[in-house]
Formats: sequence, structure tokens, C-alpha cells
Amino acid sequence: MSAPRTGGVAILGRNGAGKTTLLKTLAGELKAMSGEIEFDGMAATGVGTEWRVRHGLGYVPQEHAVFAKLSVQDNLNLGAITQKDKAGIDKVLDFFPKLSQRLSQPAGTLSGGERKMLAIGRALLSNPTMLMLDEPTEGVWIGVIEEIAERLAALSREISVIIVEQHLELALRVADYVYVMERGQIPLEGEAETIRNDPALLRYLAP
Repeated sequence: MSAPRTGGVAILGRNGAGKTTLLKTLAGELKAMSGEIEFDGMAATGVGTEWRVRHGLGYVPQEHAVFAKLSVQDNLNLGAITQKDKAGIDKVLDFFPKLSQRLSQPAGTLSGGERKMLAIGRALLSNPTMLMLDEPTEGVWIGVIEEIAERLAALSREISVIIVEQHLELALRVADYVYVMERGQIPLEGEAETIRNDPALLRYLAP
């Protein structure tokens, strides 16, 4: 699979299809069993997560993406630790205004949607050229899903976004291109609008 310099790519499939494993492999958390990984034209198969992050990869995992006992402000400060000023944090707070009202609040007491926003915001503070998100709306109230979808759609016009997501409409809204996984394989792929209307899609997503 490949991702463009800007735009969204969705990875769809049933639970257990291999989606999270794929993201962890791309992030360097798991060793690739076969094949090669390239990032921005550079070989990345055998290098660690730190190298990938320094070269522009951002990753928001499905769980444990924030420091629960630290405040929202401290979580953002950690994300911006390599920055010379706080302009990046201000940009994140403009991107997710709800967070500006929670700066002194422990991250663990945020709502599910607010924690996801914080995790995404903190990842953005590393100035990634590619952002990978694993289930960014899991456990999120339906009223907040729309806000996250809107922000991710806007973000995909600036950088490359790879999203694993069970919320089909959100994934197709963010993505320009879709890969559907089944037991570690990719039996279906194509432009988002084409895949949306492909009768095979529901067959691969059905429980």
C-alpha cells in the first residue's frame, strides 16, 4: 500500500483483519515479517520508531494515547518539547477549541472525545508529514464525531492521513483512497467514492 503526500487513506476491515498490526508495523513498534517499508523515499524497514517520528511520522494509537494523570497543558507541553516556542500549542488549541477550556484538567478525566482530540493534538505538535490514527472515534459521543471528522478532513488537505476506523461514513469522508483488509491481505482497494458503492465492501465488513 502507499499514501500520497497529502490526502486521506482509510484502512477498513473486520476486527482481527490486521489493521492495527499494520499501523504498529508502519510505526516501527512491530517488526515487518516480509516486504519493505519506505517513508518519503527513504528505506525505513529496519529503523526504529524514533527515526520515523523525527522524519515526519505521527501516530495516535487506539489506546493509552494520553498521560492520564497529567493535565491537558502538560500533555501538550510534552508534545511540544522540541519546539522553541508555544506557537504549535496555540495552533492545536485553535484546531480543537474544546481543549482550551480544559488546560488545567487531568487528561484522564476528559470525555472520550476530548481525550482523542488531545491525543491527535499532541501528535500534531511533532509537525508530522504523515499522521496515522487507529480508531479515532472509538468511545466518542456521536455529537463529537462530526467535529473530529471535520478536523481530520481539513488536516488531510495539508498532510497525509492514514486512518483505521470502524465508523464507515467518517472514514470515507476523510479518505480519498481505501484499502480493505481481510486476514492480513488486501482483497479490495480503490478510490473512496468507488469503494463506497462497491457491493463487496459490506461483505468484507460484516461481522
